Amino acid sequence: MKKRFLVTGAGGLIGANLALHLEAQGHEVHALDHFAVGTRDNLAAFRGVVHAGDIRDFDYAPLGRLDGIFHQAAITDTTVMDEKLMRSVNVEAFVRLLEFARISGCPKVVYASSAATYGKGPPPHREDTPPQPANIYGVSKAEMEVAARRFTDAHPAVKAVGLRYFNVYGPLEFHKQSAASMVYQLYRQIASGKGPRVFKWGEQYRDFIYVKDVVAANEASYQHPDNGVFNVGTGRGTTFNEVIGWINKAFNRQLATEYFDNPYGFYQDATQADTTRSSTVLGWKAAHTPEAGVADYVAWLQSRNN
Repeated sequence: MKKRFLVTGAGGLIGANLALHLEAQGHEVHALDHFAVGTRDNLAAFRGVVHAGDIRDFDYAPLGRLDGIFHQAAITDTTVMDEKLMRSVNVEAFVRLLEFARISGCPKVVYASSAATYGKGPPPHREDTPPQPANIYGVSKAEMEVAARRFTDAHPAVKAVGLRYFNVYGPLEFHKQSAASMVYQLYRQIASGKGPRVFKWGEQYRDFIYVKDVVAANEASYQHPDNGVFNVGTGRGTTFNEVIGWINKAFNRQLATEYFDNPYGFYQDATQADTTRSSTVLGWKAAHTPEAGVADYVAWLQSRNN
């Protein structure tokens, strides 16, 4: 059945992939972005309505009743130190969007939270672990989850599901430049013939989750009949050395890795999702192993370069 959806942050990595996928499923999709970070290029193949605007003051009313809202817009730059700005965009604008859902009769909001809520807590990270954010971005995401619980408790006609994304990578992240995934950064280095560079000794690990699986998690969250917060990861920690090996293999190369000292005391050495709740309650699990996801992404990147 054709539905009407809004995707915020639609010029970004996750938002663009999600908007394009929902449109391909035959739905009417409205895409919203202020295009300061996200890019219109990511929506070049999108045929729905693109709205340019800031979620802090965008007039949602003309959109009418929606069947669902996928809220991906946020300040995601962890180096932003303006706490007031971070809260305004990530928390207050989110509450404003929830209020629009209530007023307009939209029954479901799926929103982007983050594994940053776990901070430097030891993995594997479980949803029932008290938040330990290490920066104001993580704090803002934890506050979003609290705001969602309060809102849905007060207004049970609106259901909200938060997704704690781990380390997302995949097509349409070019615009992120230095903030793009380590997978993309390492690909660029190896593709250019340079030896990859990582902190000593490359054994740091991340729960790398392919954007195609993130899109599927959003779909599963829309179908979920209740509220909740769920991890979106593979459940596996993949080292930088492993990623380097897979990309070298794709190029049939054996470029030597340059290891250098890590100057950051706040650096997170390991992320890994506990995916038990996502699989048993949400009914979602990643379809791509890290190796398969990286291979698919590298093939896509190579086809673009060609």
